[in-house]
Amino acid sequence: DTVDTLAATLRIMAEMVQGIIVKPEAMQRAAQRGFATATDLADYLVKKGVPFRDAHEVVAAAVKHGLQQGKDLSELPLDVLRGFHASIGDDVYESALTLEASLNARKVVGGTSPERVREQIAAHRQRLG
Repeated sequence: DTVDTLAATLRIMAEMVQGIIVKPEAMQRAAQRGFATATDLADYLVKKGVPFRDAHEVVAAAVKHGLQQGKDLSELPLDVLRGFHASIGDDVYESALTLEASLNARKVVGGTSPERVREQIAAHRQRLG
């Protein structure tokens, strides 16, 4: 029966979650790898007036370069990033290439901004409370 399977799955998950050891530093390092801010760089360029199609191509070239160098976008020097498009300014790091900027850019309902996450936590605690 589906309800029994769901209940058993939730019991197992509850036991697994108790054994999780959170390592914030490791989580931060892992989240900074893999070009997680590539979309943010494209959004940054669009805000600077670059058509999205062009921004997408710029980001693809920057990611390709980063892969070749073994570096994430945030690790590329400003002069290298500017080489991909003149609209990239020294504000690119804090505006688009940090995890904090990426999270904060998503303030829509259900988004990843800390404000929205806190709202969801509070709502679910109230619902479960």
